[in-house]
Amino acid sequence: MKLLKRLLFALGIVMMLFVLGIYILLKIFSSNQYVQPATKPIEEDLSVEQFIGTIGETARKLAAENDLYASVMLAQAILESNKGQSGLASEPNYNLFGIKGKYKNESITLETQEDDGNGNLTTILDEFRKYPSYEASLRDYANLLRNGVSWDKTFYHDAFKSNTSSYQDVTSFLTGTYATDSKYEHKLNQLIEQYDLTQYDYPIENKTAVTVTADDSLYSIAENYNVSVTSLKQWNKLQSSNLQEGQTLMIYETVIQ
Repeated sequence: MKLLKRLLFALGIVMMLFVLGIYILLKIFSSNQYVQPATKPIEEDLSVEQFIGTIGETARKLAAENDLYASVMLAQAILESNKGQSGLASEPNYNLFGIKGKYKNESITLETQEDDGNGNLTTILDEFRKYPSYEASLRDYANLLRNGVSWDKTFYHDAFKSNTSSYQDVTSFLTGTYATDSKYEHKLNQLIEQYDLTQYDYPIENKTAVTVTADDSLYSIAENYNVSVTSLKQWNKLQSSNLQEGQTLMIYETVIQ
């Protein structure tokens, strides 16, 4: 009887040690589980406003020289190039408008989608112009609209300021002529309104430098000077709404004609 009690006691000890061992193993396993390493922060994309600020003044100048709407030019550049981030628009191609063919015998062949006019897309390979800079791309676009195509020099004359009453006339005309996208007009109008691009259709009258104080924000400065936040970001090529004390911001005033 005593032997049986001893055996049961020993068995109990063994069971307790077994359970304790399982518990310790589980704790060790849980504390050493694989933890996915933190991913490397993705660099923030170029903001639309920063992209507009990069090409905006060139567009203003070229449009004024060629009887065109800078607002439409900028909206097309944003849309066609994915705010300068597409492979075609990025260095070393700089093609902001998806213009096909060769530029000074330079080109690149890429896949593109064509709309049949009913919203049906087909992927094809095509040759696109390759430029040395954004400015060259903008200038070539202005030349295209001014001088038309080989078979019709007046092909884009309905895009001229002098032949239209508003930028909406131009975006409507370009749908089906410049681009096959059946929603092209709507997309361009939306960009022009969202980013206040009509300001580029007029010359700059005055520029004011503002020094940021500790209490300032982009929104308070915009309100104080009666301008939009998106315009402030464009004029100063800002990637975000964050400001630093002592930073200098430029405010533009345009002459509406």
